[in-house]
This record gives sequence, structure tokens and C-alpha cells, in this order.
Amino acid sequence: MGRKNSPMYKIVAADSRAKRDGKYIEAIGQYDPNYNPTKLEVKEERVLYWLKSGAQPTETVRNLLSGRGLMLKHHLLKKGADENKVNAELSKWESLQEAKLRKAHDKKVKRKEIRRKQKEAEKPAEKKAEQPAEAAAEKPAEQPAEQSPAEPQPSE
Repeated sequence: MGRKNSPMYKIVAADSRAKRDGKYIEAIGQYDPNYNPTKLEVKEERVLYWLKSGAQPTETVRNLLSGRGLMLKHHLLKKGADENKVNAELSKWESLQEAKLRKAHDKKVKRKEIRRKQKEAEKPAEKKAEQPAEAAAEKPAEQPAEQSPAEPQPSE
């Protein structure tokens, strides 16, 4: 799926004996990494059904589902938690994820601000360094060089 230099992936439930790009049982979502943040469209109920049935997601799909909280939800349901507890845990997890993203964003903004200040500090320093060098280059051109008296030659 997708185009040249613009990938897009389909998340499917497939039989392990089928070819990698061969026949699949059911398409359960799509992943589009071309957006920021990336787009992930998943049929939650079908994902949970297949995980409950024993489907083993690839490492990449596991990471994508974990980012959405589906692996946590599957784990809690597997342990026998009721819907209220599952929803409470998911809301807690989502708030932690939002805080984590906010912290990363703030850190990125702070780094950019520091870099900008450093560049502004370097510009005046470079100009000051250039001005004395230019002034030193102009002084000898304005004033003739002093000639030292010729050394007396020894007589023979």
C-alpha cells in the first residue's frame, strides 16, 4: 500500500503458514507514518478478539498497539479485570502518556531556545572578532612602515 516514498501499511490477521504478503484472514487496521503524529486506525474489538484467540502480533504491530493502550487493555482483560477497573487503568495510563508527551515537547522547545540564544551570542562575538582584524589590516596600509637604520657594514 502507499506510493513511492510514501509508505502506508495494512495491519492484518494472517495464518502463520501463509506467505508474508500472501492471503490474510482479516484486515484490522491501517498505519500511516507520513503524518506527525502518525495515523493509526484500528478496529479495537477485532484486535482484542484476535489477541484473545491467540494471535501473536509482530514486534512492530505490538509497539503500535501498545502506543494505543490496546496491549494493556488485553492484558487486563486476560487477568480477569472488570470493565470499570479496565477503564480506570486506561484513563490513568492515558494521563501518564499525555504528561510524557508534554514533557518531551517542553524539552524540545527548551533545547531550541537554548540553541537560538547560543547562535545570537555567537553573532556579536564574530562581529567583534572581525572588526579588530579589519582594523589591524587597515593600519599598516595607512601609515608607512618605519625603516630601521641600515647596519654598518664591516670594513675590510
